[in-house]
Amino acid sequence: MTLLMLIELLVVLLALWVGARYGSLALGAISGIGLAILVFGFQLEPSTPPTDVIYIIIAAVTCAGMLQASGGMDWMIQIAEKLLRKHPDRITLLAPFTTFILTIMVGTGHVVYTLMPIICDIALKKGIRPERPCSIASISSQIGITCSPIAAAVVAFSAISAENGYNVSNLQVIMVTIPACIIGILMAVAYSWNRGLDLDKDPKFQARLKDPVQYNYIYGSSATTLDKEISPESKRAVYIFLAALGLIVLFSVFTMAGHNILPSWNEVTVVKGGPAEITLANGVTESAKQLAKAGVVLAGVTETVPKHLTMNLVIQIVMISAAALMILFCKAKPKKAIAGSVWQSGMVAVVAIYGIAWMANTYFDNYKPEMQAMLTDLVKAYPWSMAFAFFLVSVLINSQGAVVVSMLPLAYSLGIDGWVLLGIMPSVYGYFFIPNYPSDIATVNFDRSGTTVIGKYLLNHSFMVPGLISIVTSTICGYGVAFLFHSIGWI
Repeated sequence: MTLLMLIELLVVLLALWVGARYGSLALGAISGIGLAILVFGFQLEPSTPPTDVIYIIIAAVTCAGMLQASGGMDWMIQIAEKLLRKHPDRITLLAPFTTFILTIMVGTGHVVYTLMPIICDIALKKGIRPERPCSIASISSQIGITCSPIAAAVVAFSAISAENGYNVSNLQVIMVTIPACIIGILMAVAYSWNRGLDLDKDPKFQARLKDPVQYNYIYGSSATTLDKEISPESKRAVYIFLAALGLIVLFSVFTMAGHNILPSWNEVTVVKGGPAEITLANGVTESAKQLAKAGVVLAGVTETVPKHLTMNLVIQIVMISAAALMILFCKAKPKKAIAGSVWQSGMVAVVAIYGIAWMANTYFDNYKPEMQAMLTDLVKAYPWSMAFAFFLVSVLINSQGAVVVSMLPLAYSLGIDGWVLLGIMPSVYGYFFIPNYPSDIATVNFDRSGTTVIGKYLLNHSFMVPGLISIVTSTICGYGVAFLFHSIGWI
């Protein structure tokens, strides 16, 4: 690595560090400053912004936002609460899987804020240390992102893989990530089951109970959604949302089975194995790619082939249509959706991916040969080692989608097989390491017992061990599942 490369890398890292300190929209905006320095200061050629992924996020978040505005999300949370309250003694097991499933369905981990105080309330009333279910429930809400067919990270993986010659559908991605992440969550649950002192044996907690004000704060209120009246329109919105998810999965299943039922159009492409250039009758030499782009068909050089509608566009069309149906038939108000936490969090993710991925891709694209020279030997011997890079970048940028968009093209350029990258997909979640993510901070605040904490030394917090256990286990299992599916030709 040259001195100039190192200086420019420091610019990228500094922009990420400053953006992470300010949080929210600052992650993407301050990355824009880093991009400007790279382009105008160091004369690097800017890469193409990751617009395809951004469009899908906007469509999915708009649909989820309308679901929240219609009250449909309240019904989903209510169903989850009924399940948890029915089995309070199993809260440490059921809570993380409840948040995990909610994230898979909606595509964002920000849907669980309403559920977190309920989890804490159930644990307190059962005498279970709230840190046990709360910490792993927060972790699981983010793990579910790599298991959702409409989440940015999954969509980006599928789109970028296709651009690099590895065609894998969203459904195939989650076929690997879901079983792997379930095993990872179970291992973290096993660790959390008897974690810390029981409340009746915890001297710090018992000391707090001696203060009447603290006692009333801890036990004087009850968080619940069961008293909310769910309208028929709210339930109808959930049915529309589930139907949209089912339609997306259905199209993926048919595509995987080799029966593509999506619309198709004729497209002129370069003939595989044909000449890269050809001299025309007028003496002008043209590349085969240019001829294909111009729609010119020449025998042995270019040909007409049917091009099917891609799943990326299918997701956008279905999600936007579902959002419109909620407006028309479920009394979902657009202004309420825009003011909701799901839509706002989703738009923050859009800006983050826009700025972070554009800046990172600009750096990596300009130094691709150098990166290949430095890392090729390592990844050839240990291709799974790319998981460490994914994890470390995630610690910095707090977005799994941004990790995939910024790092996956580099991984493919290093010659790593697509199935390997799919196997290590769970490693793109590492932002629990430094506890500054909104869901973790909110969980600490929701736990009235004070057992879920950010430690004195920052890294000794409640989310560290269950997070590491779940991600390490999920990544190892994901690699094994991907290897198995690749061996039998499923991916």
